[in-house]
Amino acid sequence: MDFFLILIPIFGIFALGFIGQKKIGFDTKTISTMALYLMSPVLVFRTFYTTTFDLTYLYMTLYTFALCFCLIAVVYIFAIIRKYTVKETCGMILASSFMNNGNYGTPVVLLLFGAVGLDYAIILMVIQQLVMCTVGVYYAAKGSPEGDGVRSAIRAVQRMPMVYGAALGYVLQVCHVKLGNAITEAVNMVADAAIPTVMIVLGMQLAKISVKNLEREKVSLSLLTKLAISPGIAYVLTLFLPVDEMVKQIMIIMAAMPTAANTTMYALQYNTEPEFVSGATLISTSLSLATLPIIFMIVL
Repeated sequence: MDFFLILIPIFGIFALGFIGQKKIGFDTKTISTMALYLMSPVLVFRTFYTTTFDLTYLYMTLYTFALCFCLIAVVYIFAIIRKYTVKETCGMILASSFMNNGNYGTPVVLLLFGAVGLDYAIILMVIQQLVMCTVGVYYAAKGSPEGDGVRSAIRAVQRMPMVYGAALGYVLQVCHVKLGNAITEAVNMVADAAIPTVMIVLGMQLAKISVKNLEREKVSLSLLTKLAISPGIAYVLTLFLPVDEMVKQIMIIMAAMPTAANTTMYALQYNTEPEFVSGATLISTSLSLATLPIIFMIVL
């Protein structure tokens, strides 16, 4: 019950954005762009500026890519058995292989582990964004009629503001550049506002998703992969990683997050099963209210 109560405030903020979008009708794209290009890079900058890096972060990077490719392999097995087309397979990969570490996972970790866990969660969020902007864009473009996956992935990484925020923060830390009190205060204000903003944005995005005419079998396989198989694979992978127990717990919990909201954007952009991917995002996010407390009880 305590774990369930942790999710209530998070879903409350999602609901705030959901209701606001339904009743008022905001320009979601503009607010989302603001959060992505102005606020999140500042949050990432602060983390990379204040965090002392060690081998743990290398293991986290290797883990994130390994988990992604393991989930893609699972989808390919389903695709071969069910004889899915290339477009259907790519849609399944988008819905099943990328988790919502930003809007959802990061605030969950903050409530569970506090500020110490938040730093690890943000690093995982940045790594996951890199995976989505490379592997995710590749498969989105591969399922598109145009299909220039590699070029699209490179362009997406170049436009990714979090990468520049992370690089700047790390360079300033290595060069021992001290920020003044006024700058630090400004950074903290924007960084602290970033997480609740992206949570509200997710609620707004969910309000615009339709679940009509979804194929039950494909949705069921996607949900099984994302909410059950993913944390199971994550648990196995963490057995081989020489990292702190708390980091392992965060890795598994992040792997149990629902489908990433950004995959809907990629699916729409490249016309790769957009209705299916957006529907899987909404349903997996809703079901996570029931599945995450189970993961919490097993892991913690």
